Amino acid sequence: MMRAVLVGSVFMAGLAACTTTSNEPPATQMMVDQRVSDARRIAGEDLKFLMPICNPQPAVRAVPSPAMDEMLAKLIQQPSPEPGQAFDNLYYVGSAWVSAWVLKTSEGLILIDALNNNKEAVDLIEGGMRQLGLDPAQIRYILVTHGHGDHYGGAQMLAERYRARVVASEIDWKMMETELEFDSKLWDRPPKRDIAVNEGDTLTLGDTTVHFLITPGHTLGTVTPVFDVRNGPQKHKAMIWGGTSFNFGRDLQRLDSYIAQTERVRELAAKWRIDVPLSNHPGYDGTVAKLKTKAANPAGPNPFVSGQSVVERAMQVLNTCARAQKNRFLLADSDPAGKSFASISQTGPWEVSSHEDDDHVTAHYFARSYSDAAQVSRRVFPFGMLWSNSEDVH
Repeated sequence: MMRAVLVGSVFMAGLAACTTTSNEPPATQMMVDQRVSDARRIAGEDLKFLMPICNPQPAVRAVPSPAMDEMLAKLIQQPSPEPGQAFDNLYYVGSAWVSAWVLKTSEGLILIDALNNNKEAVDLIEGGMRQLGLDPAQIRYILVTHGHGDHYGGAQMLAERYRARVVASEIDWKMMETELEFDSKLWDRPPKRDIAVNEGDTLTLGDTTVHFLITPGHTLGTVTPVFDVRNGPQKHKAMIWGGTSFNFGRDLQRLDSYIAQTERVRELAAKWRIDVPLSNHPGYDGTVAKLKTKAANPAGPNPFVSGQSVVERAMQVLNTCARAQKNRFLLADSDPAGKSFASISQTGPWEVSSHEDDDHVTAHYFARSYSDAAQVSRRVFPFGMLWSNSEDVH
């Protein structure tokens, strides 16, 4: 029997941003550089795909434009990876840019994120599931990790086709119903309100329970699901970090919330023994490379099992990069040139390229100043990917 157990808790301190600006020393470029250096040291080689999060971000949130649509089209049109099986009960059916995970239970399937639009949902999600021997008609729930179109695009169509329930946080349901943070003609419309979850709620389907953490930052209602995965006789605990980049402009309270959440989740990861860190963008967890490794040696160690210490380090990298970005904004407050992101020309050469070595999609723009770099980031990366060039920008 299918059942959803939404065990509610108070919408807790997780949502309350721990504003620390008044207690911090004045920001300096040396402080920014040190934080980036610390993040790089913590990341090491195995988490280097997280380092683009440390690159400068703009003070102004992106607005819909032909340039945004052109960039989004390039990201969507990248060749998609083969679907694959990460664990006995977890499958990847996403694109090169956005993840879609299928969690198999004894009473049906839970789809985690629905890509950009209906076409991707048909081609990649339905097609990938069939290729892996899964029946899309068994989808019972569709979890939207946050209310941006690259994650909800195909949700409504799939929900109607298979009579599945759509799950999102209460906060992001309100955003999807009222005023979207980002929009594009390449995204299909948000799903109709269905199941709303808050911090501490759980969803049980058959033999599987998904625990919901609300981790505000990337959006105010970002959901980070935690659940068990099986690798033969071994059981592991997986977590999909629900939103990574700082694409919300100069919002210090939101950055403080992001910082607080990465600290909280790092502690929970240790307490709950989470040893499988996943993302809703494959470039932030090395999914494609790991699927290839697993397919090449199915009897070998599962490359998705990183260990508890790696999960904790990943949270530390995100935390340190968020602190670096906050310092940049505070430093820019005393630098007129640094505050002029929105006035810089939006013309200039840029391109999308895919790096096989770190499985990360980046945009390259030949900018000569920090302000130019931040402006390009605002123009090119509104959806969660990060600007970078051959060297880290501080």
